[in-house]
Amino acid sequence: MERPDNLILVIFGATGDLTSRMLIPALYSLKILNMMPETFALIGSGRSQLTSDEFRKKMEKAIQTFSEEKDLTPETISGFTSTFHYCSVDYSTPGDFDKLRDVIGNVCDKCHIRSNIIFYMAVPPSLYRVISSNLSAAGLASQEAGFRRFIFEKPFGYDLASSRELNKVFHELIAEDQIYRIDHYLGKESVQNLLVTRFANGVFEPLWNRNYIHHVEVTSAESIGVGDRGGYYDSAGALRDMVPNHLLQMVGLTAMEPPSSLDADAIRNEVLKIFQSFQPIREEDVEKQVMRGQYTASLIRGDCVTGYRYEKGVDVHSRTETYVAMKFFINNWRWGGVPFYIRTGKRLPTRVTEVVIHFKPTPHHLFQRPSDKFMCNQLILRIQPDEGILLKFDMKEPGAGFNVKNVEMDFHYSDLTYTRIPSAYERLLHDVMLGDSTLFSRDDEIETAWKFIEPIQNAWANTPSIKVFGYAAGTWGPEHANDLFDEGSIWRQPSKNLADEELYCEL
Repeated sequence: MERPDNLILVIFGATGDLTSRMLIPALYSLKILNMMPETFALIGSGRSQLTSDEFRKKMEKAIQTFSEEKDLTPETISGFTSTFHYCSVDYSTPGDFDKLRDVIGNVCDKCHIRSNIIFYMAVPPSLYRVISSNLSAAGLASQEAGFRRFIFEKPFGYDLASSRELNKVFHELIAEDQIYRIDHYLGKESVQNLLVTRFANGVFEPLWNRNYIHHVEVTSAESIGVGDRGGYYDSAGALRDMVPNHLLQMVGLTAMEPPSSLDADAIRNEVLKIFQSFQPIREEDVEKQVMRGQYTASLIRGDCVTGYRYEKGVDVHSRTETYVAMKFFINNWRWGGVPFYIRTGKRLPTRVTEVVIHFKPTPHHLFQRPSDKFMCNQLILRIQPDEGILLKFDMKEPGAGFNVKNVEMDFHYSDLTYTRIPSAYERLLHDVMLGDSTLFSRDDEIETAWKFIEPIQNAWANTPSIKVFGYAAGTWGPEHANDLFDEGSIWRQPSKNLADEELYCEL
């Protein structure tokens, strides 16, 4: 693959978990794969008072702990971190950014790097504005001497108004083509394969419409709870944390029209058209189309699991949702009348993200099934953890008669033993280095997604009577979530439900 130009990566929040667990191991993998710039330097920045040597040792430990590479010799790791530096910065102090500018200048001179800089905001969204403003004031946003690119983690804003305000502030300081709003789901190989599955296979393209598809289901489930992030999560919730970015982006890629090319804007234009075609959910219809829940205490495989309201940092009277499911439609020629169902939640039975295409049944049930249940064909695109594609269809059981059994034809990326599957952050960081924005959200996408979510946020804020359903940790969410479906359909359970009596009991 193409090697990027020489550059400096500045990470704000360099002592945080995201940097240690994801960013540094991803950069190390790119180095091992010879996909890094020929000359590269990293400057960590944060409020912690560290020397550059202390920062290097911390990052070396992160690589040893979290990297999946085989080459983890001390010599290789220390060779990689030898160009790491650290600069302590109080984000609200403009003078500290002058100090950072001097450190960047010294690194450029020492490493003979042209002034190409990527700024990564591995910090809470509340700090985006102040950091960007101070970088601009210090002259670090100017592209006169080299490119400047800014990476922002989700969520980008908290609602429509805040996302618009953030975009307005950023556009006064930097251009849209300098901004990379990162969504690590879009860096996954299987998400990108959505485009190939749809547009490279003649067997699927004619069926990908309202004539043959009954409904589409998108699930992003986590088996863990909020852990030590209760204070943050209680101010965010599942809707704000997952839906405007991860889930709607997957819907966009699943439902978009063929792009005119693989150019970044050609693909993002088609995703935007899908977002603009979402049938608005009226506030008075939110209770019928959107379901929210909150996990309660239970016993899972003999372990006592705490209910959400008793997690650290969470208000004991909290109405913050840890589960959200919704039904909506896309008002365009291809998808008119086809319901889309999306759900996400914590403390569900397993960690899984997938897109399921449910095809319409045959017009006449000619063959008998032992269970007297008529299964529709399903195409399952597994995003994580076991990336792959699975097709469910009917076949005749061996023996006399025409008894039919539902079978599966599946492919797993892990079966390609000769192919290494890069992590999402590897792909996305490399794309930013190359200036490829295909897998990053544009400002108009972000605002259109928040516009679709806004009536739900307003309804929940203005109508206290809308219920927050409890669900026992280890189950697939509130039982009432199946009420979103028309008669005869329910949510797919991607793996064995941990709600079996011998595995869990509600406390």
